[in-house]
Amino acid sequence: MRYGYLIDMDGVIYRGSAVIPGAADFVAHLQEEGIPYLFLTNNSAYTPLDVVVKLRKFGIETSVEHVYTSALATAEFVQKQKPQGTAYVIGEGGLLTALHEVGYAISRESPDYVIVGEGRVLTFEMMEIAHRLIADGAGLISTNADTWCPTDAGPRPGCGAIVAMLEAATGRKAYHVGKPNPFMMRAARKKIGLSTDEVIMIGDTMETDIRGATDLGFRSILVLS
Repeated sequence: MRYGYLIDMDGVIYRGSAVIPGAADFVAHLQEEGIPYLFLTNNSAYTPLDVVVKLRKFGIETSVEHVYTSALATAEFVQKQKPQGTAYVIGEGGLLTALHEVGYAISRESPDYVIVGEGRVLTFEMMEIAHRLIADGAGLISTNADTWCPTDAGPRPGCGAIVAMLEAATGRKAYHVGKPNPFMMRAARKKIGLSTDEVIMIGDTMETDIRGATDLGFRSILVLS
């Protein structure tokens, strides 16, 4: 039977700045055998090229076609909902690039959406602007609902934590595009060209990776690395 893998990254391929033992050999095996695979990450801060360069430092050679981020999924989602729209963005280069590539303009003048992703540069002024825009009718979209992110220095607040502040302040609920949302999981399946029963999700979290796979009928492998 033909099959392929959707592979989470942080906690499966690497943790912080250290590669997880066996990860590089596993990816090399997939490549040698011609088995379809796609790296799947909720981190919206980086472009696919950024991810490829990071993996290369861990001894893993791949291409941007094998990387799918929540930034790409979010850009695809809003483009389907409101083609050629506008957005006020709290996030970094990966999210901004993805939105520009689908024809979205970045604006704080009556945008269609406020879109929140990962970001190390967050100010109270940005939150105030986002709050006002949402109150004026902009939709609230987040790249993912993860409340924290692992770093070498320890955990830091994630996209979900930022969005929770805006939800509490505005009374509006955000739409979370990343894992375990079926939108991102289904798009990932289509990118590797497999049917539901041919997909295996490898992840390290029950709440996102395994739940997302189970909801769509994918097989899954939980790693405890």
